Amino acid sequence: MGFFSEFKEFAMKGNVVDLAVGVIIGAAFGKIVSSFIEDVITPLLLKPALDAAHLSTIEQLTAFGGVKYGVFISAVINFIIVAFVLFLIIKAMNHAKKKDVAPPPPAGPTQEELLIQIRDLLKNK
Repeated sequence: MGFFSEFKEFAMKGNVVDLAVGVIIGAAFGKIVSSFIEDVITPLLLKPALDAAHLSTIEQLTAFGGVKYGVFISAVINFIIVAFVLFLIIKAMNHAKKKDVAPPPPAGPTQEELLIQIRDLLKNK
């Protein structure tokens, strides 16, 4: 098997494609969360604090002459929102999986019952 055909087989495996789709969707979701934080949460909830500090965005918060702790706070808020949404998605998926579980098949004859049937068949011959 040639190098390129082996690479093609690797690249086209389901896991690699699924991972690529997940990364792309994750990047898009990250942009949505960042916009949510910067454009909705910060203006609504942090507006009074930012106005008191004469700032327009949380990322402008600094201390000790340049330590941008506002960027860190924004990243923490982003993480909490992403973690919470992923928790809700996984919880919903687990709940859906529980409903799809089929009941166990009915129990068949035990080993002893099968041996008794074989014995009776052999007696009748």
